[in-house]
Amino acid sequence: MSNTNYIRSIREKVGHDLLFLNFSGAIIVNENNELLLQKRGDRNAWGFPGGAMELGESAEETAVREVFEETGLHVKVDHLIGVYTKYFDEYPNGDKAQTITFFFQCKAIEGELKTDGDETLELAFFPVTNLPPLFVKQHQDAAQDWLAERRGCFR
Repeated sequence: MSNTNYIRSIREKVGHDLLFLNFSGAIIVNENNELLLQKRGDRNAWGFPGGAMELGESAEETAVREVFEETGLHVKVDHLIGVYTKYFDEYPNGDKAQTITFFFQCKAIEGELKTDGDETLELAFFPVTNLPPLFVKQHQDAAQDWLAERRGCFR
């Protein structure tokens, strides 16, 4: 069962009620110490690449897969930045979730940036001193932890 079908089957049972959703995100740094951000189609706002875990997948595997799907880049995970657990979101369709996200620092090893015009509207590297607003507090906190060179954070 794909993740989309899994979440859809759960939502058919619980509607828009609050539930746990697990995600992985990636902070990708280039040689100029710039961070890769994705303008997300569901929010028309900037955030780090990442997405929902699929059944049977590890957090690291999710990060690698989601980065490729959303950016066209193959990445290698360097280390865990942190696990962000006490965050709540309401999606444009009314679904509510407590989102649990594992953020990893990753390095691009091959591939070229590409957008799909749906899930990913735009991709760009930003200087760490000039990041645009990030779409949720979870991404903002991960960025702050990365900038402070923290590892193994938990919130």
